[in-house]
Amino acid sequence: MQYTKQIDRIIETDVLVIGGGSAGFGAAVAAARNGAKTLLIEREQMLGGMATGGLVGPFMTCYNDEPTEQIVKGIFDELCTRTEERGGAIHPSRVEGMSTYSSYYIKSHCHVTPFSSEILEVVMEEMVREAGAEILYDVQVCDVLTDGGKITGVVAAMKEGMAVFCAKTYIDCTGDADVVYFAGGDFVKGDEKDGVMQPVTLFFEVGNIDREKFVGALEEKKAKGELGIPGENCWSWYIKEARANGDWDIDRHEVGNYEEPIKGRWKINTTRMAYVDATRTEEISKAVMEGRRQVFEVLHFLQKYVPGCENIELIEMASRLGVRETRHIKGQYKLTTEDILDRKHFEDAICTFAYAIDIHNSEGGGATFHQVNDYYTIPFRCLVPEKIENLLVAGRCISGTSGAAASYRVIPCCIATGQAAGTAAALALGEGCEARDVPTKKLRETLTRQGAVIKD
Repeated sequence: MQYTKQIDRIIETDVLVIGGGSAGFGAAVAAARNGAKTLLIEREQMLGGMATGGLVGPFMTCYNDEPTEQIVKGIFDELCTRTEERGGAIHPSRVEGMSTYSSYYIKSHCHVTPFSSEILEVVMEEMVREAGAEILYDVQVCDVLTDGGKITGVVAAMKEGMAVFCAKTYIDCTGDADVVYFAGGDFVKGDEKDGVMQPVTLFFEVGNIDREKFVGALEEKKAKGELGIPGENCWSWYIKEARANGDWDIDRHEVGNYEEPIKGRWKINTTRMAYVDATRTEEISKAVMEGRRQVFEVLHFLQKYVPGCENIELIEMASRLGVRETRHIKGQYKLTTEDILDRKHFEDAICTFAYAIDIHNSEGGGATFHQVNDYYTIPFRCLVPEKIENLLVAGRCISGTSGAAASYRVIPCCIATGQAAGTAAALALGEGCEARDVPTKKLRETLTRQGAVIKD
C-alpha cells in the first residue's frame, strides 16, 4: 500500500531544541538568553522529562567527590534555587549524605537535591519562557531532512498534522539521539562490546507512611553501620525474607526510598527491567507494563514487611519509563572511563562533574560503582556529531563509552551540557559560523560568566 501526504506547514526559527527534558531545558534557556530566536519542541505536555514525567529524583550530586565544592552551577543552580523558593526543593548545599533524602547512601550522594516533580515542571517552564524561548508541546519527531551533511528540516507530527521545523542550528536533546538517528548519523547502542544497555526503571511516589517508625528503623541500622552499602541498603534484610517467602521476585536487593521536600511523600526507585531496548516501541511497551506490575509487588512488600508502611498509599506512578541508556553518538571526541578516572585535561572543556560511574547490572540485582578522582570535565567535542554540520547533541546521548555515560547520564550534567550546547548555538549566530566551529575560548568564557563551573 502506498501512502503520501503533503506537508504544507513550515515553522522557522534560529535554534531548534528537540526534546524538553533536562538537557533541552538547559539548551533552550541558554540559547534564548544569549540572543537566539529559540523554539523548544517536546512530545509530552510538560518539560523535565525523566525528572517530571519519569518521577526520577532527587537530582544526583552537583558537588565534587570530596565533597567540598559545588561544581555544577549556572542554569542548574538557578533551577534549584527557584524551585526551593516555591517550596518544591531543598538546595543541595543543605543536604548531607546518609539521610532520608539520599536513601542513606553517602558515596556520590552527598548534596543531592530533593524536589517535587510537579513544582519543578512549572519552574522549568517559567524559566524557558522568561528567557524568551517558545515551547510547543505534543510534537513528536518522525524524520529528519538532510542535504549534503546538513539538516534542512525536522519532520514532526503535531495535533494538526505533519509539519517541518527549519532552523540554522538544531540541538538533539531527545536522550536517545533520535535526530542523529533520523539524520543518518553514527552512533553506538549500549555497550560497544555486546550492545547491552543498562536496565530501565519505573519510578513511583508513595505517601501515608508513619515516618517515625519508618525512619526510626533505618536510623537504628545506620547507628550500627549497616546502611549505605550499594546493593545492600534500605530494607535489604526484609527483601531476603520476602524472597524466601515468595513475596519478592524483582532482581534488586534493596529499596531506593528518597524523601521529598513535601512532607509525607517519598520517591521509590526499585523496579528493574533488564535487556530492554528503549528505542523500540514494542520493548518500551512491555517494560512499562512489567514496571507497573513490579510497582504493586514493591507496595505489597512495603506494607507487609516494613515498619511504618502498614497504611502506605500509592500517590502516582511515572508516566514515562526511566531509561538510563540507549544510543551514544559518535562525536568528534569519545569520553572514556579512563578519561574520567584519570581526570584528563581538555582545552575545550565546557562543564565539570563528579557523579560516580554507576552501572546498574542487568543480572544479579546489584551495581558496579566507581567513584571519580574528585571531579572530571567534558569536552565540547563530545557534543558535536561526526557527520552532521549544523547539529549539536546534549544530555545522556553525547559521545562517550557506555561506562563513561554511567556517570554523566544524570540530570545535573544533562542540564550543564544543554547549557553549553544552547550557548554555542547562540554564539554561532553572531560569529557567522556553524555551532560546532564556535571558538571554544569564547564559549568557555561565556559559560563561566553565566555561572558555569569549568575546572582545569
